[in-house]
Amino acid sequence: MQLYHHPYSLDSQKVRIALEEKGIDYTSYHVNPLTGKNMNVTFFRMNPSAKLPVFQNGAHVIFRAIDIIQYIDRLAVHLSGEIQPENTEVHHWMRKVDGWNPKMFTLTHTPVKYRAFVSKFIRRVLIARMTEAPDLASMYHVKLRDAYETEDRLKDPDTILQCEEELSKLLDDVEAQLNETKYLAGDDFSPADSMFIPILARITLLDLHEEYISCRPRVLEYHTLVKQRHSYKVVIGKYFNGWKKYRTLFKTSFFLCVRTLFGKY
Repeated sequence: MQLYHHPYSLDSQKVRIALEEKGIDYTSYHVNPLTGKNMNVTFFRMNPSAKLPVFQNGAHVIFRAIDIIQYIDRLAVHLSGEIQPENTEVHHWMRKVDGWNPKMFTLTHTPVKYRAFVSKFIRRVLIARMTEAPDLASMYHVKLRDAYETEDRLKDPDTILQCEEELSKLLDDVEAQLNETKYLAGDDFSPADSMFIPILARITLLDLHEEYISCRPRVLEYHTLVKQRHSYKVVIGKYFNGWKKYRTLFKTSFFLCVRTLFGKY
């Protein structure tokens, strides 16, 4: 089994937490989307959406995080030989969490100068890949158009407001649920938690903990609880706890600066 992912990718974090919780071994391949590695021709042929993560088990390739996690859950049941009843509450929360798209929220809370620098670099990567693989040029052009459309959407205050309101509504629903249960879908950790935890990590990374987490006592208590889990420490803590987040960000920034300096896209 192979997983193409990156620590920056929120959906990659969801899948990796699920894998760690189930104790499933896999081969890890880092594909950094901020440096355009997800646009490399070989990867793009396999996955024209260029989104992360990508999970491959033999000839079986899965792209969406929620689909991968459900597959992992079924695989774990098969390997254990234990038949477990289907938990509709878990699926309900997985779909609810999956319904919130973190992309615009992350970009709007990233300093403009850094966001613009990365966006310009990615556009140059796309143009370079069009030349490198003419047969994929039309699909690369779609990604280039998406990049420009994203920049336009970031100028729309209504889009930003809607994204923040949707996050607040999700957190309010979680707060209410955690008044009743220890974890998101009951008193045991489930795939729903694997999907939700990275959202809290992203909020913290963007220095918005006070605004979105601390003001919700049950969510705050839950966040403290899950940070103690081995899966959290391996998937998120290793890269983003304390000073480590600066090391992770510096490595990417250095790569982008050097590549830009020498025009290597």
